[in-house]
Amino acid sequence: MNCEVCQLKELVSLGPPEPRQEVEHIEVQCGDVEHEKKINEKIDHFIDRVEKHPNKKNQICLSFYEVKNKQATWFTNKVERHYWEQWYINLNTVQHPKTHSGKSHHPKVVVDPGETASEERNARRTALESSLREVLFQIIKFVNEKKDHVPPIPNLDGVSFPYEITISSSSDSAFGMDMLKRMLQTGHPTMLS
Repeated sequence: MNCEVCQLKELVSLGPPEPRQEVEHIEVQCGDVEHEKKINEKIDHFIDRVEKHPNKKNQICLSFYEVKNKQATWFTNKVERHYWEQWYINLNTVQHPKTHSGKSHHPKVVVDPGETASEERNARRTALESSLREVLFQIIKFVNEKKDHVPPIPNLDGVSFPYEITISSSSDSAFGMDMLKRMLQTGHPTMLS
């Protein structure tokens, strides 16, 4: 079985990283307290990474898989994960150099630094909201068009498919090797651009 891969449009956050403020209203709800806690911990870990490493590209990979028991050998019972869908969510945090501290080249124009910062923050937030909207439409399109690869639901209680959440940044070479290894194990994925 091939793994369907959705590489979502890169989200770009301009200016000083304020991811906690930008995502503070996100609340994960899936009906299972343990899964909600695990997901929120991963989100917090991702935000910590973005805050500690500005001007880096960061990525979250959400992978869904089936667990298959493989032929047992002498002393082991091998379990394999067959990945059937992966979602790559990319965030690039770009810091602009500090703007002029309220000084203008025109002596008659008075600029309030607080007002300028507020306007810049609002412009960044509006641009990010627009990008998020585009990504949500991309998700909806993918979900509506790509259904044939989804296996039967393993259980009807709570979260139905096993998943893993992997976090990386552009400086993580091990993550790239892990993704390459996983792609080789699961077969050639189809891409959605």
